[in-house]
Amino acid sequence: MLLDSIKIGRLDEEAQPSAYPRRGVLKAGLLIGAVVSVAMKAGVADPPHARDERQPEAVRYGERRSTMPLARIDLGKDAPPERIRVVSEAIYRAMVEVANVPLHDKFQVVTRHAPDEIIYPEEGYLGLNYTRDLIIIQITWVSGRSVDVKKKFFRRIADEIHEKAHVRKEDIWINLVDTNREDWSFGDGEMQYAPK
Repeated sequence: MLLDSIKIGRLDEEAQPSAYPRRGVLKAGLLIGAVVSVAMKAGVADPPHARDERQPEAVRYGERRSTMPLARIDLGKDAPPERIRVVSEAIYRAMVEVANVPLHDKFQVVTRHAPDEIIYPEEGYLGLNYTRDLIIIQITWVSGRSVDVKKKFFRRIADEIHEKAHVRKEDIWINLVDTNREDWSFGDGEMQYAPK
């Protein structure tokens, strides 16, 4: 019945060209909305946002969409080696388990700094007070993750580092940098994920 209405509307427009072409566009939009609404009520289709939320982000963006990361970890020169291992593993585990990064996609750079090389506001910032144990983590990855995924990602890293390395959660500072797929070269001077 709804399809018949669409056909009739199309025939009417063909028979009598409209002096107002925008009306035809509006009619088409209203008809499409009606079809989607009827399909959703009948249980044949889900709202687009519901469909997206059920799928892992890596699937939503297609198999070719890589979720590659690069993690930079900056911490004090006197940090014990065990702390570096815990931080590295916490970041990698959160990437795989929360952000859907493929296994073995682990590129990290650890830089140790003298006490005067990590500068932070001693009076605190946003109600947080830092110490010399401050760890600055910056992750560059392909954009597309939701705010909820990013929040879980932050929390997961802070919780694990706090639990295993006994670093205060306030001293775990994380920044995410979103990029496009074509912003990466994994070697050979090539753009491995160049647009097709």
